[in-house]
Amino acid sequence: MIIKFNFVGKNTNKKSQNLAIFFGKGWSVDNIDYDQQGIQKNLVAKYIKEAEKFTKKEIQTINLQFDKKILLIKLDKDKKINSAELLGAKLFNFLKDNEINDLCFSEKNIKNLTNVNNTFLVDFFHGLEIKSYEFLKYKSAKKEKILTIFIPNNFKSQIIGNKKYKSLIEGIKLTKDLVSEPGNILHPDEYVNRLKKLKSVGLKITIFDKKKLKKLGMNALLGVGQGSIRGSYLATIEWNGSSKKQKPLAFVGKGVCFDTGGISLKPAKFMEDMTYDMAGSAVVVGLMKTLALRKAKVNAVGVVGLVENMPDGNAQRPGDIVKSYSGKTIEILNTDAEGRLVLADALSYTEKKFKPKFIVDLATLTGAIIVSLGSEYAGLFSNDDKISDQLSKAGEKVGEKVWRMPLNDNYDKLIDSKKADMQNINYIGGAGSITAAQFLQRFILNKTPWAHLDIAGMAFSKYGGALNSGGATGYGVRLLNQLIEDNYE
Repeated sequence: MIIKFNFVGKNTNKKSQNLAIFFGKGWSVDNIDYDQQGIQKNLVAKYIKEAEKFTKKEIQTINLQFDKKILLIKLDKDKKINSAELLGAKLFNFLKDNEINDLCFSEKNIKNLTNVNNTFLVDFFHGLEIKSYEFLKYKSAKKEKILTIFIPNNFKSQIIGNKKYKSLIEGIKLTKDLVSEPGNILHPDEYVNRLKKLKSVGLKITIFDKKKLKKLGMNALLGVGQGSIRGSYLATIEWNGSSKKQKPLAFVGKGVCFDTGGISLKPAKFMEDMTYDMAGSAVVVGLMKTLALRKAKVNAVGVVGLVENMPDGNAQRPGDIVKSYSGKTIEILNTDAEGRLVLADALSYTEKKFKPKFIVDLATLTGAIIVSLGSEYAGLFSNDDKISDQLSKAGEKVGEKVWRMPLNDNYDKLIDSKKADMQNINYIGGAGSITAAQFLQRFILNKTPWAHLDIAGMAFSKYGGALNSGGATGYGVRLLNQLIEDNYE
């Protein structure tokens, strides 16, 4: 659904018969423009008093004279209105379920809210708009519905002029669009073309193709893609919003555009979901667009490895040994443990080339993390307490939670190889997500603070969640943007 804001004068009732009223315990019914809306004050006061009794219903409808409909949206002041985004998402569900296509808001009612919490309005509509996302690009008979929201002119700059609001919506939408594309459309070659378009928002894009990667010695990354007719790439995305002296913040993403498992072929059932195995890279791309659009006062770099993992006469075999960019050798026991090979070269390159303040990588890396944490938390693995704490706090603030998992040298024996420096999978001893993170940690060579987010359970949802209606979730963009906003600007 498309959200369209229409900023008008005081008489919003002339534009829509549906009026939204925020109320709660202790909120005066005088904070509504009754005279502008043509509503009987005593009647509304009576309904609000009744509605206060229904603590479980956050949104209710009452019908008044002249076919006017009022949506009562209940607030919990005890929570200091800190759930504005979730409330906005619930309003979207209500409007969709009741086939309401337009809605107006009262100036006094909104002003009363913003006096209590000046971010409420932005957060509320942010939640509504995120929840409204649908991917209908390939529906032949698609007809996207439009939800028109009439807002008093006084709040135009607060909503439309809010850089954070606009930039986050754009960044999350880009991430969701990328993850939602099928593998036959968004293969590595096409992905690169879309990245190049980001130059228009002020990002510096550098693309390394197969020839350049071979020259650099990125054989771990190249090995994953060698069975595909598509190219393999490493792309860097730079935003310079601060002094040249400031070390950049680095974000690395796994971009396996489709993962068949290679020669170690996955089961056919649910293999179609592997179009979202590039979600880590999509988060990085969406984040970088957000930073550019809001002119973030930081230096940041996004690095994404883009490959397609296919079975072919030229595909990588179990038992192969490759030499990574770092110089370390890897025995390939399972070609379906491919994401860590892509990240291995990307991490070492990022650390050596950009010498960042920290590195955060994101990947739909293991099914084991879903067994551990389901779809409530991303797995967090890190060599640094500070960045771990910052990520945890940012995640709680925006509702994109992380749970720190252990790293320990004792796990290393599970990925040590007799023939090479390490093997790419642990076949004994369990701890699949941990040993995958232990593997990645070996490619942080200069003790750079590093965090790995395993988002396999968070990047895609078949049934939807609090802030998404099913499909790509965009998880990670808000988390990392908040991390930067709270600690590095």
